[in-house]
Amino acid sequence: MLPAAQTYETLTAQFEWQIPSRYNIGVDVCDKWADGSGRLALIYEHRDGSAARYSFDDLKARSNQFANALRRSGVVQGDRVAIFLPQSPETAIAHLAAYKAGCIAVPLFALFGVDAIQYRLADSAAAALITDDAGLQKLAGIRHTLPELKAVYCIDPGQATAAHEASAFWSALEAEPTTFTPADTAADDPAVIIYTSGTTGKPKGALHAQRVLLGHLPGVELSQAYFPAGASVIWTPADWAWIGGLFDVLLPAWHHGVTVLARRFEKFDGEAAFDLMARHAVTHTFLPPTALKMMRTVAHPERWKLSLHAVASGGESLGEELIAWGRTALGVTINEFYGQTECNVVVSSCASLFAPRIGAIGKAVPGHEVAIVDDDGHPLPHDTIGNIAIAGPDPVMFLGYWGNEAATRDKFRGRYLLTGDLGQCDKDGFIRFVGRNDDVITSAGYRIGPASIEDCLLQHPAVCMAAVVGAPDAQRTEIVLAFVVLNAGFVPGEELVREIQQHVKTRLAAHEYPREIRFVESLPLTATGKVIRKELRASLAKPASST
Repeated sequence: MLPAAQTYETLTAQFEWQIPSRYNIGVDVCDKWADGSGRLALIYEHRDGSAARYSFDDLKARSNQFANALRRSGVVQGDRVAIFLPQSPETAIAHLAAYKAGCIAVPLFALFGVDAIQYRLADSAAAALITDDAGLQKLAGIRHTLPELKAVYCIDPGQATAAHEASAFWSALEAEPTTFTPADTAADDPAVIIYTSGTTGKPKGALHAQRVLLGHLPGVELSQAYFPAGASVIWTPADWAWIGGLFDVLLPAWHHGVTVLARRFEKFDGEAAFDLMARHAVTHTFLPPTALKMMRTVAHPERWKLSLHAVASGGESLGEELIAWGRTALGVTINEFYGQTECNVVVSSCASLFAPRIGAIGKAVPGHEVAIVDDDGHPLPHDTIGNIAIAGPDPVMFLGYWGNEAATRDKFRGRYLLTGDLGQCDKDGFIRFVGRNDDVITSAGYRIGPASIEDCLLQHPAVCMAAVVGAPDAQRTEIVLAFVVLNAGFVPGEELVREIQQHVKTRLAAHEYPREIRFVESLPLTATGKVIRKELRASLAKPASST
């Protein structure tokens, strides 16, 4: 969607949205490539290292069959189809079938527990569920609470399927014809509900239209160095249940006819990630910040011969340390991007178009109007901290929260969607992420964002991971408190605390250094790898184990 341009300014001036009135994600990302040529769509690597390959022709036939199966089970256009699976061919087939049938896909993270899936299935009133044996076991005790659930499909053959009144996914699929007439959907018709991670209250279902994929394209293309230029294989460890895995990698890649590599890691491993990318000659990848931080601990990454053309990352600010490491270990400048479930990939850097500015997450992606506004939705002057906001209408913006009009209204101030994040924009258009609105620390009259402190902490050789919060203080209102995970070989102690404090004080600012440091074994993370700072704040009532 991005036109060729030599400068960001020219690119922005030349950009025009290309949103047809009638549009269907499944037809766009699969059927248009299924021309009998056998074009490779998916490489699925099993745990033992063996791989299965699927062409777009294969996926069209299989998704047509499953769309027919859904119809046969009584699922109709507009019904919600929940997909409770990790990265797998069945996950992709179910998504394609749901879109082509005009249903609303509801991706669910495979590691969700019983309460999490019960809430989402009930809230969305899902009519169908595709899962595996593990998912069936979780469903067993709650199915009676889900009266709207008409059909359950299990991808694993065996006794569990019959015992839990589920249909065998592959048997149901193979009994159907390979032809199907896709629903004639409008670009604004609902297509997918993606639930927020619930870091600020109960998860809310962000309802997106079919056009959401087209809305993602400029940001994906920019963050992936003019994707699909130089692309042959793209991979992400991010689960396809989240907007980052689904709409930043899988579906944009298939829109462009690029092969996607799928590999489920039971637990992310930095060495395994390097090895996977080398073996499959991965050219493009989206690596969340947590994955990058774990890969940074791997010794001698030059052991692997990588074929990377572009690396994108988003979700948390990276900072100078990770950017510098990426140039050496990955051979590219990591492009940061920013967005959220409700309105994704609206800010991005692109090293091939403009030099990144350390501390900034990039500039507004062409086609998106991003502003820093006050709490009433009024734009603020340059270099002023305020709410990061996106002006509507925008093709990537959600339709609203499923069944929650009040929360939808509260998300907007006039024509601006408020992200809930604080940032500032300089005169050159670079946007700096300061932190979640409730993460900003007020100390002795200063408003302090955690991101820059965490970046500075990561530059200390002892620090593996770090998270910063505000701790109540009678004199200063709050003090800066850092939770630190140490690298191997370092021992907690008062001397190390003073050394780390001095490191921040001299490199960042005297008023921003952590006045208290707690050494911990790990940090609480959401399923998408973001630090759950509210859990850290809640833990402050407990005495520190080490400072």
